[in-house]
Amino acid sequence: MKRSTSSILAVPAALACLALCAEAQAVQVDTALPKYTPVKGVSGAVKSIGSDTMNNLMALWAEGFQKMYPNVTVEIEGKGSSTAPAALIAGTANFGPMSREMKSSEIDEFEAEFGYKPIALPTSIDMLAVYVNKDNPIAGLTLPQVDAVFSKTRVGSHPTDLRTWGDLGLEGDWANQPISLYGRNSASGTYGFFKSKALFKGDYKDEVKEQPGSSSVVQGIATDKYAMGYSGIGYKTADVRAIPLARKAGDKLVPAEAANAYSGDYPLSRFLYLYVNVEPNKELDPLRREFIRYIFSQEGQKDVLKGGYYPVTAPIAAKTLGMIGLDLPKPVEAGMQR
Repeated sequence: MKRSTSSILAVPAALACLALCAEAQAVQVDTALPKYTPVKGVSGAVKSIGSDTMNNLMALWAEGFQKMYPNVTVEIEGKGSSTAPAALIAGTANFGPMSREMKSSEIDEFEAEFGYKPIALPTSIDMLAVYVNKDNPIAGLTLPQVDAVFSKTRVGSHPTDLRTWGDLGLEGDWANQPISLYGRNSASGTYGFFKSKALFKGDYKDEVKEQPGSSSVVQGIATDKYAMGYSGIGYKTADVRAIPLARKAGDKLVPAEAANAYSGDYPLSRFLYLYVNVEPNKELDPLRREFIRYIFSQEGQKDVLKGGYYPVTAPIAAKTLGMIGLDLPKPVEAGMQR
């Protein structure tokens, strides 16, 4: 049984099939996904430990699931993606949401305990946005510029360090103002993803104000006129702007909009994962099986939209469920429903 979603990530065409309906952020759930139908024999507790970015998603999924199964209890703890592997290994969680893929060392530790690898389920699509205050006039940035703002190592090869808004081309009252930096703490998958993709695996500047949660980053930027920070698109508010990004100088600036996440044009798009411990050749218990089925149903993917993220397509859902021995039921046509 294959234990990696790398093949899913490597095929942007799988995401592009929803790009047309993503225009102007008018994203729709794929109608080829099934509607969820409750079954008998589901009880127990949904215990989730992991990503802060996915806290709202897990809460929405749990709320929808509890409507189907009122006797199921829910415990959700979101202190960062790095807490998920340890919780799955210790058995203190049956679900480990992560906004990044597990590191090889985390997979090795899991495999040393159980003799097999954990399963990563790509549940939804996020864009890691670079935010500024709503009053900031900057048009956009290249990734090397982002690196030169946030990193002291400048692996992205920008020729100079960037510390003031004047360094980024702003004039007038902005020119001499230092860029006030906000980010996540090292337990966060968002911290690791941004370090890998935007900082080219370089090191953060010491003056980045590390925040315990995604919403804290956005709140800081909303109240700090001269701030810049990064967080998931699901935490965007009216008080901040998600600025367009380009991979390198000379490339077109790409807005943080849904169509650009599906097409792969936005440079900081990512899957949000749910990790589970699935023993090879053994069936999932009813609770985990049905919770996962709910996530990949129309109802579960509508929850993704409510959370501010973007739903996966039916082909991605089918491939993901197949990794744990489940089929994607065909949607029941209205005339056939009983």
